[in-house]
Amino acid sequence: MPFITVDRENSGEVQLYYEDHGKGQPVVLIHGFPLSGDAWEKQKYALLEGGYRTITYDRRGFGRSDKPAVGYDYDTFTADLNQIMTKLNLKDVVLVGHSMGTGEVTRYLAKHGSDRVARAIFISPLTPYLVKAEDNPDGVDKEVFDAFQTEILDDRFVYLRDFFKDFYNSDETLGNRLSKEVMWSSWNTGSIASPKGTHDCVTAWQTDFREDVTKIDVPSLIIQGDADRILPIDITGRLLNEALEGSRLVVLQDAPHGIPWTHAAEINREIMAFLAQGRREESPEAEKRRSQAPELAFREQIEVEEEDEDL
Repeated sequence: MPFITVDRENSGEVQLYYEDHGKGQPVVLIHGFPLSGDAWEKQKYALLEGGYRTITYDRRGFGRSDKPAVGYDYDTFTADLNQIMTKLNLKDVVLVGHSMGTGEVTRYLAKHGSDRVARAIFISPLTPYLVKAEDNPDGVDKEVFDAFQTEILDDRFVYLRDFFKDFYNSDETLGNRLSKEVMWSSWNTGSIASPKGTHDCVTAWQTDFREDVTKIDVPSLIIQGDADRILPIDITGRLLNEALEGSRLVVLQDAPHGIPWTHAAEINREIMAFLAQGRREESPEAEKRRSQAPELAFREQIEVEEEDEDL
């Protein structure tokens, strides 16, 4: 599978592993912490069957991408995403982020605009701002994040074990929506990530995206479980819905943070409906732009309570 060079560190290049499958309107899927593009397994199949070009990549430091000691901040993560977008010459894109990946979606649209982007989907979002402050009284105390980083330094593997229990709400989902094997697979993926990146990403989680959100100007869908223990909906998804004009919030009852796996059918249904809506509303200019987009020479072939908010 191909790699894209996005940076250099000392004597070596920093390369990101990516997969690019299918034809049609491109959908770029950006994974959550501390996983890889493989976390989108159940969404990739649905998108390919639905006639979409489906692109995943592993964030720097994670999965099969290179693991530098630097660059674990959202300006750099967004620059990496921009390299993917420009080097693959992607247009009329639907950006889909889960958890930490929603930060890249938000910062990309704020910094680079929507010339290449048609729609955005935020699943279990990190945004708009997690940290408790005078103007964000319901946020999380900074000491909580400091404790996470201490746990990672003390024993990263134990931290990951406990993290995934809350990621999937395994005390409630194991045996019905979740298997032990999925837990093992997730732990294995996290265990081979960059130790430095794992630690530094906790600092990135504390990024204030509130100004970025005001610059998003594409139709946006937010999907989150109301039992999310990693990023509770009342300080993330609901606030993002309020701040993001015209966005639509879909709340999955009793669902955890890791809903791309545990609630894949519901997630896929919402994604496909949102994308189909975009096709129906597509302008002739967008259709012409997509039809003229060059083909890549190097590419591998191969169902909910809703809350709508119109501000």
